[in-house]
Amino acid sequence: MKWRALAVAGIAACALAPWPAPGADATDDRIAVSADGATLTGTSGGGGGSLGWLHNFDADSLAGVAAEHQVLGVARWTFGSLNGSLTRGPENQRYSVYAEAHEGAGDDGQRAFHYRIEGAGVAGTYFHRLSVQIEDKQIDVEGTSGNLPKVGVSYLWNPHLQTQAGYSSSVSGNLGTHLATARIDEYNAAVNLFAGIAFGQAAPTIILNFQSGLAQSRQLHEGYVGASKLLPPLRSEVTLVADYQNLSGIKHATLTLNYIFHVGHSSGRP
Repeated sequence: MKWRALAVAGIAACALAPWPAPGADATDDRIAVSADGATLTGTSGGGGGSLGWLHNFDADSLAGVAAEHQVLGVARWTFGSLNGSLTRGPENQRYSVYAEAHEGAGDDGQRAFHYRIEGAGVAGTYFHRLSVQIEDKQIDVEGTSGNLPKVGVSYLWNPHLQTQAGYSSSVSGNLGTHLATARIDEYNAAVNLFAGIAFGQAAPTIILNFQSGLAQSRQLHEGYVGASKLLPPLRSEVTLVADYQNLSGIKHATLTLNYIFHVGHSSGRP
């Protein structure tokens, strides 16, 4: 699993977030393209990219498919993704159920491995401000497997400021992961800004996508910053994210650029 995708949450996956984005059109098709470059202690680093398609059947239902390829050090892996969400309820009490599946394979320079992650969750949004999320993921990537539940809360203080916090703790297998996360978003007319942190104990496979000879969990400290901007004349939006992780001395930095093109109508706010 890419912890970067969980922590940053403002890149391609942001369009599949279970909490509906204000101002989203009733129907919309989006093409999402991302590219990233990374450094990693003791290696030549790596990079990758993804291509996805997102479709709103209406204002309350969304589905998407994507393909992604990544290289980091001697490891490389490719996987496909399916995502979907459905929202129901009155305006002041909305509930969303969502699910995702990532299936693929790769190799670490010595042996091949399977890449398999499935997840599902439910989120409730109350009075357009408070959102509470419960999620569970099943992870099976290169000898590391287990169940990783998560709880999260988000609060929109005003139309320009939102904060989020979450906690994930593995309950089975050999994940050995217990992570806390926090994030803040500032929405502006010109550009939207966000930043966040993650800290705690994590399995190397979850953070770095491959085992790299490290079987035991290690202490993680992560920080990231990003910005997204609507481009109405181009019917698109672009997001840039810089992410830094320190896993008990193993340092990993990633720069990701994500571009979403609206095939139908352009959205209000990403």
